[in-house]
Amino acid sequence: MAVVVACSRTGERSKQTIFAEFKKGNNMDEKEFWKIIDYAFYTSEGNTKAEGEIIIQKLSQYTPEQIVDFEVILCKKIIAADDYKIVAIDKIIDGSVSDDTYLYFRCWLIGLGQKTFEQTIKDPDSLADVIEKGVVPDFEDLLFVSTTAYQNKTGKKKEDDTFPRNVAFDKGLNYDFGGPKTKGKDWKESELPGLYPKLWNKFN
Repeated sequence: MAVVVACSRTGERSKQTIFAEFKKGNNMDEKEFWKIIDYAFYTSEGNTKAEGEIIIQKLSQYTPEQIVDFEVILCKKIIAADDYKIVAIDKIIDGSVSDDTYLYFRCWLIGLGQKTFEQTIKDPDSLADVIEKGVVPDFEDLLFVSTTAYQNKTGKKKEDDTFPRNVAFDKGLNYDFGGPKTKGKDWKESELPGLYPKLWNKFN
């Protein structure tokens, strides 16, 4: 059964058709990861707090090991998005960039769903086609969904080495300080209008 919802997270009211019933898969792979993200995005109607809660609710249905796998995939996506091109569009949309806001911006990109995330990595200026001025590009809560779901599933409250983020970091998936260097070519602010004209025109 399908339902139609209005999605305002991108700053515009656009109708998206989604499946009303979420069907949990047997494995936590990239397909399952994006199924959870996409479902939460479209059913949250643009509210990142609600999206985070939906992700936690769905993720809590999986095994502790699968919740860890979700976190591992999330960390890989955050690192994959660490590129000077993404820093540039964060600067254009948000007006300024810091270590924290850049991390939350990448979480926001992931939270927009697979199609938008992958297209933005390929062609950052294409993001102008799906967002509007006034959007708040911040999804900090995404960083904590695996921890909360793991706590719900295991009953553990105090974090230890078995918690998702610690396991991911032990695998070398550090997206924070001490992580991989930002990829790509740095830019000067004066170059931004020419590099990403659609986004520049929309936000300036």
